[in-house]
Amino acid sequence: MPTRPTAALIPPGALAAGAVRGHLEAARARLLALTADFDGARLLGPKLAIVNPPLWEIGHVGWFQEHWCLRMRPDGVLAASGFEGSDALYDSAAIAHDVRWDLPLPALAATRSYLAAVLDRVREALARRPDDERLLYFAELAACHEDMHGEAFHYTRQTLGYPPPGLPPRAAEAAGSPVGGDAAFDGGSFLLGAPPGAGFVFDNEKWAHRVEVAPFRIARAAVTNGEYAAFVDEGGYGRREWWTHDGWAWRESNRAAAPRYWERRDGAWHERSFDRWQPLAPDEPVRHVSWHEAQAYSRFAGRRLPSEAEWEYAACDGRDAPKPGAPWGAAHADGPRANLEGTAPAAVAEFPSGDSPRGCRQLFGNVWEWTASDFEPYPGFVADPYREYSAPWFGTHKVLRGGSFATPARLLRNTWRNFYTPDRYDVFAGFRTCAT
Repeated sequence: MPTRPTAALIPPGALAAGAVRGHLEAARARLLALTADFDGARLLGPKLAIVNPPLWEIGHVGWFQEHWCLRMRPDGVLAASGFEGSDALYDSAAIAHDVRWDLPLPALAATRSYLAAVLDRVREALARRPDDERLLYFAELAACHEDMHGEAFHYTRQTLGYPPPGLPPRAAEAAGSPVGGDAAFDGGSFLLGAPPGAGFVFDNEKWAHRVEVAPFRIARAAVTNGEYAAFVDEGGYGRREWWTHDGWAWRESNRAAAPRYWERRDGAWHERSFDRWQPLAPDEPVRHVSWHEAQAYSRFAGRRLPSEAEWEYAACDGRDAPKPGAPWGAAHADGPRANLEGTAPAAVAEFPSGDSPRGCRQLFGNVWEWTASDFEPYPGFVADPYREYSAPWFGTHKVLRGGSFATPARLLRNTWRNFYTPDRYDVFAGFRTCAT
């Protein structure tokens, strides 16, 4: 049997078998809703570097859950799969991205049956061993993994121009008063990262460590479409002085003259959201911009991107003992206070109940926010058993924070670190700025 190295597990703290099972079931229900209309040609789609073939991705989710929850033994020995040949089809660490379209993938019905069978077996295991910390850890990992792929299916739909997913509309909240200006923070010593005992966290959040944060001022709201349009209309994509060397090379190679999904029609900017072109909403956050574009706009505006330490400091209002899990001071995120788990962005004035104590709005939800920081390990980093999650990407990606309108609330916390290469525009990413 093949083996893989494992690391000591961090107990998931307050996680209970019932809660973990609920997360697994919610993630599965969401995944099935997100892929319910995938059939025919949409099951594979075009071969692109920024998407996976949906049929492969659905099967990979089941493989991952089976691999970690049912097959990986404490001694590192990998038991046989309940689906013969699954490793040769779905192991993302071993199967090159471009090969995934050419694999002999099972039909959709068989793939979904595989997912259902795996989930049933995990439920049975949780019922038999509700206090097994190892099982609880891997089951929560599988739920998070499935939720992240659920958001990735939103990206696939946007990239390929498919209709929005058939999810229930988000809970509406009346917009508050317009939010503008900066929130000022004195800075000082701050614990960056997740403290032990915080529950399930990924290895790249471990562990909280002291950093010094200089005084800073951060925008209370993300940059809007209207603000970004001023940059475009003033020739922002043709002014070399606002771009880094790599950013200018990216702009030239992509022949970028505006955000990827913008188009001028009858003298006005329009934007494609999934399969629909619509007039650009000036009060919504700009999205589908790369890190290079966010950085160039910041220079144009005489501003800068926040470091991830500044972003987390603002989200925690400078508090680190105890460290709040959400910007509004709660222990964890919840949907009604932020634009999460939906299919569309909201205006930046919406969701005032999710404001931080100093009035920063929508630090959670609406759009992921680029930071200035490279994705690097925290001091003393040790990879968790799922070694491919973080370590291969250190030094090549940028950190994003906060979640998007497509992110499940159960995934988020103030210490969560998302990461993408600076050229990626397909994710629901925007940004807010800091005073220089």
